[in-house]
Amino acid sequence: MMKFKILPALACLLMLASCAEAELASHVAKNTFPRQQQQGNFKVGNPYKVEGKTYTPQETYEFTETGIASWYGPGFHGKKTANGERFDRNELTAAHRTLQMPSLVRVTNLENGRSLVVRINDRGPFKRGRVIDVSQRAAEMLDFKGNGTAKVRLDLLADESKALAMAARQGQDTAGVEVAINEGREAPLTSPTASAAQAGYQPISYTPGQAAGTDVPGHIKDGQFFPDPVLEHYPVTPTNIYVQAGSFTNQANAQQLAQSLNGVSPARVIPALVNGRQFYRVRLGPVPSVDQADALLARLASTGRKESIIVVE
Repeated sequence: MMKFKILPALACLLMLASCAEAELASHVAKNTFPRQQQQGNFKVGNPYKVEGKTYTPQETYEFTETGIASWYGPGFHGKKTANGERFDRNELTAAHRTLQMPSLVRVTNLENGRSLVVRINDRGPFKRGRVIDVSQRAAEMLDFKGNGTAKVRLDLLADESKALAMAARQGQDTAGVEVAINEGREAPLTSPTASAAQAGYQPISYTPGQAAGTDVPGHIKDGQFFPDPVLEHYPVTPTNIYVQAGSFTNQANAQQLAQSLNGVSPARVIPALVNGRQFYRVRLGPVPSVDQADALLARLASTGRKESIIVVE
């Protein structure tokens, strides 16, 4: 753990005083590169196909999803993301298949209750059965880097994402907003030409011999002190992994598919009301592990069910 002294007034700014369950996780960023201010860019993108499945990006501010998260880092460090930014594995960013870029999503690890806000700035993941690829640093803080995957829930932050979209459309550099959000600070982006740093997201400068204050876990990057983001904790409730082969509005069609899949694995039809519409979901499981869910998903894809997905409930 790396700690430095900072002024008490600044320390107060960094803490979520109202969150009794928040804790500061300390990680030292390594192998970073100096970040250059860049022009903000808002992007949605056109439909695209991966492994026979079509994805249609869209701008939305009502979004919740559960599934399996993975992480990426070393092989992509320094390369351009889908919205033109430079990927830094030590920042709190993520890749999603359809959400607008940039947008802010709270990722909650359903296995340990750890929760963190990341900024979507890339497309992916492109492995079948994953719902989000977070940066290496985010995976460390959510405590699933070692496992490689985790059961997660994604919740889009509507108001914050709307403000972020407006700022990006005006050409503002929005990188760093996610750090302010995680620290419980308001992060106004007001000037059409201002960068996130100019609008209040700049790191706290660290000077040796600085006046005594409160110890705050953090790391040094480009000669400046970065406090580690606040990590929230939520109660852990039991969840299961399922493979969903299809979703229908016609119950007979769902029953027909379920019967045809019994040779692969026992399937059942689960009714679900979505925005006032009745759907019938065909699911296999629960499945004991992510590896077994991946194998089952691959078997369904080989039989032509390329739209099958892994869900967590």
